[in-house]
Amino acid sequence: MVDRRLLLVGEGNFSFAAALSEVQEPGTSLIATCPQEPTALAGDPVFQENLRRLREQGAEVRFGVDCTQLADTFAEDGCKFDRIYFNFPHCGRKAGVAKNRELLARFFQSCVDVLTERGEVHVALCRGQGGTPADCPRREWHNSWQVVAMAAGGGLLLSSVHPFSSDSLPGYKCTGYRSQNKSFHVEGALNHVFTRSLPFEESHSMICRVRLDDHWLSFSVPEALVGKINRGFLETNSSHPVRTINEKLIAELGKTFSLQRVKCPGLLLPEKGCDSDISWSFDSPSASFWIVPQKEKIPHSELWAGETAYDMEDFLLSFSRLHLQKDPELNWEQETQKTIQSPGKFYLRPSLLLYAQDVIQGPYFLPGSLHILSGPVFRKCLISPFMLPAFHETLFIHGFNKKLSDSCLHLFLEHLKCSLHGLLTQRLPDGPELSHSLTFKPQKNKKDYMICVKPHSFGPDEIVGLVIGSIITSATSQLYKDLDFVFASVNLDLLVMLVWGIPDWRILWTFDERFLDHFVPGKVEPFKTFSLYPPSYVHDVSFWLDEERGFDEVEFHTVARAVSQDMITSIQLLNRFQHPQTGQISLCYRLTYQTCDRALSHQQAIMIQNRFRNEIQQSLHVTVR
Repeated sequence: MVDRRLLLVGEGNFSFAAALSEVQEPGTSLIATCPQEPTALAGDPVFQENLRRLREQGAEVRFGVDCTQLADTFAEDGCKFDRIYFNFPHCGRKAGVAKNRELLARFFQSCVDVLTERGEVHVALCRGQGGTPADCPRREWHNSWQVVAMAAGGGLLLSSVHPFSSDSLPGYKCTGYRSQNKSFHVEGALNHVFTRSLPFEESHSMICRVRLDDHWLSFSVPEALVGKINRGFLETNSSHPVRTINEKLIAELGKTFSLQRVKCPGLLLPEKGCDSDISWSFDSPSASFWIVPQKEKIPHSELWAGETAYDMEDFLLSFSRLHLQKDPELNWEQETQKTIQSPGKFYLRPSLLLYAQDVIQGPYFLPGSLHILSGPVFRKCLISPFMLPAFHETLFIHGFNKKLSDSCLHLFLEHLKCSLHGLLTQRLPDGPELSHSLTFKPQKNKKDYMICVKPHSFGPDEIVGLVIGSIITSATSQLYKDLDFVFASVNLDLLVMLVWGIPDWRILWTFDERFLDHFVPGKVEPFKTFSLYPPSYVHDVSFWLDEERGFDEVEFHTVARAVSQDMITSIQLLNRFQHPQTGQISLCYRLTYQTCDRALSHQQAIMIQNRFRNEIQQSLHVTVR
């Protein structure tokens, strides 16, 4: 039985194939190929010896194989390979950089046809050829083979890179330098390991349905949030690090406080009566995602059968008792019925802080206990490495006796700080203890704090949370005259990034299974990405503004985020020009495209840029220059 299939292409004298065949475990099938015909190698005694070694090991040898047409060679066999090797590819003679790039690009595209889903492509290159930061010295990008960008055209990611070691393969002799019987300079050579990327696909519309009594409310998910709704990262059966960090934080606080976990209501909030200013909007300009849902009658057969998007009772609660401005003479049932008759306009919750008052005024609130809500929140924001349009928030609500206000508040803050510090401190295997600097920065009103963390390895201070004591309404004050309250909100996604050393928030939302494979229960180890040195592409766009409509920069960034499926990492204003005669204003922005979990080719970046140019003309009413 064959457990693993190996394919070697571009072999010279087959010494690598012969050496590799002698160190393989049982159950490994090896096919070695070269572009020449047997007659071209017949007079080479080294080749003859290696051919004998290969046949002794049961390996197969094929001649005249074009490494850029592998599907044609192996179509009849239907073979899929677990590993494909190409050592020191070269077009021959004095081929320039451009021709060798083309060879790599066509080879990678050919590999995809015969590579298993979890297969690897190994490419060994001489020092500096790859053009990645792993090269020492590193060539200028335009003078390198741009191996990662060439692989992206075939839908492959660079997942590992390490020194090419010929010493581990006895008898290996590298030949073929400029089509001669000369060795390549292998000192400082690197072996690049590529794996499959998730496919690059066009964005598809997504409909979300929420059940309310005998009706569904359905709405189109904003394009910028497709892939970020109903992911279930905080569910009981989830192994996502967001849930892991949340449970660890709650468990630490549970050592001191009695805990009351509150089920989070639905995602939608009605426009009327809600304070959309209560959100994570302190760190940059932001806005809400507005929704106009459609009402559908539920067939009688579905009324009490099947799964629903959200629990009906919770959704009714969030609609009527929690969030609508109530007429004192209307009872709850009448109010709910009014809501059903006129769905109106809604928005996706920007923060769980919006639920704080309602939890306190609810029938199950227990003074002295720590009440906890956890769930995803959403906002339109500028594109930045640490600005998240969707993230998971945990809200802690604590009510305590006013007579003990100072001591109780101090106790809560100290335990919250200790719990967060414990999560942010880790000891690397056989290494030193690493700790981020954690501070609670008081705000101007002297009631609120920002929870800030200074990473030990990258970036400026990051705001991972808030402590708020200034959002109590008069209704709450009347209900609990003898209590003071404190609210603490924590951005779990940023906390995960700091604890595991994840530099890009987008990887938290990937559908690639390799992300979750990294997280072992009970262990916290620095995150190792499966996509190294992804290429970046820069494109500019200039446009005239519509004087009557103005320009919303947050909306501009949101359109870019939606069209690119979060493949734009940076938007920079290069120039603002006002026409001296007409007074019309023109803006020029620079967009940087780069992914963290998918292969993005230059051609795909151009396609996205063209779509973006068309989209901003339609949605923002600008005139592209």
